[in-house]
Formats: sequence, structure tokens, C-alpha cells
Amino acid sequence: MIKTAILGYGTIGSGAAEVLEVNKEVIKQRVGEEISLAYILDRKDLSGDPRAGLVTTDFDKILNDDEVKIVIETMGGTGAAYTFVKAALEAGKSVATSNKALVAKYGTELMEIAREKNVSFLFEASVGGGIPIIRPLYDALGGDEIEEISGIMNGTTNFILTKMAKEGSDFDEVLKEAQSLGFAEADPTDDVEGYDAGRKISILTSIVSGKQVNFEGVHMEGITGITAEDMKYALVLDRAIKLVATSKKTDKGYYAIVSPVMLSDSHPLYPVNGVFNAIFVKGNMLGDSMFYGSGAGKLPTASAVIADVVNIAKNMGRHIPYVWSGEELALLNYEDMTRKFFVRASGDIKEREAEITSLFGDVAFVEASGLKGEFGFVTEEMTEKSFADKYEKLADKITRIRLG
Repeated sequence: MIKTAILGYGTIGSGAAEVLEVNKEVIKQRVGEEISLAYILDRKDLSGDPRAGLVTTDFDKILNDDEVKIVIETMGGTGAAYTFVKAALEAGKSVATSNKALVAKYGTELMEIAREKNVSFLFEASVGGGIPIIRPLYDALGGDEIEEISGIMNGTTNFILTKMAKEGSDFDEVLKEAQSLGFAEADPTDDVEGYDAGRKISILTSIVSGKQVNFEGVHMEGITGITAEDMKYALVLDRAIKLVATSKKTDKGYYAIVSPVMLSDSHPLYPVNGVFNAIFVKGNMLGDSMFYGSGAGKLPTASAVIADVVNIAKNMGRHIPYVWSGEELALLNYEDMTRKFFVRASGDIKEREAEITSLFGDVAFVEASGLKGEFGFVTEEMTEKSFADKYEKLADKITRIRLG
């Protein structure tokens, strides 16, 4: 029997306990022995919970129990979670985590400790929720040079944007609905400002580059500025607005960016709606592939955590080498990336055509039904820097959105 402990009994932690119980026999068959839950570290009063007898507030109790071989960290954040995970690894216990903030900030250090102690630090659930992506990048695509990763990596923002597009609702209205349904936190900043997706794309870029990526170096823009009017233009253009995290490899290095993008109806991410996530990967040999599924939620994410637990248990006594070097990867300036842009501006097309074409060159103008006193246009492909300079000079502008 292999004993485990769960740190943090919230949505994902309780889900991990449920997966261990419900799939007990399947897990036993795959591992070759039973995996049991010995402790739950949490400060909440869990009276009445069937697992209340496993609860402790004393981490040392877990740390000093030599029979606990695997620690499941679902606390979140980089405070106590970092302290406890580091201590567990140093004590010779393997760790499976869903904590993308922890991996993005301390992944290099924690993986190195795991290597030195001949244990494992796995984090499949930190990116994409229930979608397997980290293991495929390391194993199934280990022989490919990954040229691009682009994904819808945040279920909250995808739910909000999907509802806005389908119902013509405003951002604030749909955010409140998402919060009432449990799809958005009381403080949704990490999701709606793109920070969550930024951490995830930094982890994936670290994996494919083999170097540490500081997520704060990723250019991140959120969806708080997207409006119902923007959605009307997207409909006219046969496009969908999504929050997309992208990492691209060039001859000079890697770009990484998170921002709202108007995707064409031929783009593989275009039909991904609701709380679902999808991650598009382009390899130099494989070509295009996409990983699609539940990107968030209690049981999908918990399933990914327990998959790591099973992997650790099957390799007990040896280190599973998920690692990138401690050398920091200097990301290229996103302003050198090239793309087309959609722009909204006030006024009449005929009156402003000469002004706009003199600034942006050949553009395609567009109008949306029911929107008076404004219009939109799509630019030619240009660098982010060139566009920003031109956009700064444009009078009576309303907004701009990247095209993909």
C-alpha cells in the first residue's frame, strides 16, 4: 500500500480524494498496489465530511510519517504551498500539484530538489486542467521541435466570451453570472486580466525551450475591455473573440503573449466554447495537433492530479525527469511579432477613409448592424510596434483587437 496526503481540501483537493476513492480498483490495477489517503491538511472545520477523520492542521505530522510517499498539493498560491512542497521533496516524498503559480515561479528549484532526492515533482494539472499536455510534450512529442503552442487555457474567460457572443451581453453582466455559477472567483483578476493564462504559457514555453521562463516577461492583456459591440463586428467578420496564449519559436528565440484575438472560422480554436479549453501544438515533424477537453472544474483537474500520482506510484523509487535548466530564457519583444489588427473608430467611413488609409495603407472597412456613428476596419499584416505607432496617431479610436 502506498500512502498519500492532500494539502488543501478545496475544490481540487476534495476532487482528488474522490477520484482516489471512486477509481480505487482501477488505480490499484494500474499501479499494482493500493493507493490510500492517509492525511488531509486543512484548517477548515470538516465536521460531517466522511473524510473528517483524516484531517490535520499539523504539516509535520505528514512530513515525519515515513509511510507517506506521495504528497498532493492543491492549496494554490506560492506561500505555504511552496514551503510545504519544498519540505516534502527534501524529506524524500514525491509531489503532484495543480498549482500553476507555484510551478511558474519555483518549478526549476523544486524539480532540481526532486532530482537530487530521487523523487518526482509532477504538475500535469497546472496547465489545461484535465487536458493532458505536459506529459505529451515531454514524451509523445519528445522527438519534435515545437514551433508553436497556442491555446485557450482559461475556462473562466472562455465561458464569459462565449456567453457575450451568443447572448449579446456585456462583460460585467456575464462575469456576475460566471461567479454565481462557480466558474469565476470572487476576485477574478488572475483570470480576466490574463495572468492565469500567462503562467500556463510560461510553463509550456519552459518545457519546449528547456529553459526557465519568467511569466512576468510574458506580455499579458485581459478581456475586461471586450464589449458586446466588439462581438457584433466579430460576427460580421465570421470570427470569434477568444483569450489566446501563444508561444512561438523563431530563428532568434521565443515570443510569448496572452491577449484577446479575433480568430477566423478556419482556426482550430474557433469552435472551442464555454468552459472548455484547447491547446494547439505545431511540431516540425508532427505538423498540427490539438488537445481539447475540460480545462477546469473539480473532477477533470483532480483526474489530472491523480494521473500524476499513478505515474509516480508506478515509478516508485526513481526520479521521473521533468526538468528545464535554471538558465532564464529571455523572451523576444512581442512588438516585433507580425499580424493583422481589427480597429473600431468613431465617425463615418466616407469622411474618414482618406485619413485611415494614409495611416494604415490598404484596409478592409466593416460595419455592424445597429451600431451607428462608428465603423471598423481590418489592417494589413504589420508588426505590433508599427501598428501601435499608427494607432496612437488615429483620432477618435475606440478599441483594437488582434486577428488570428
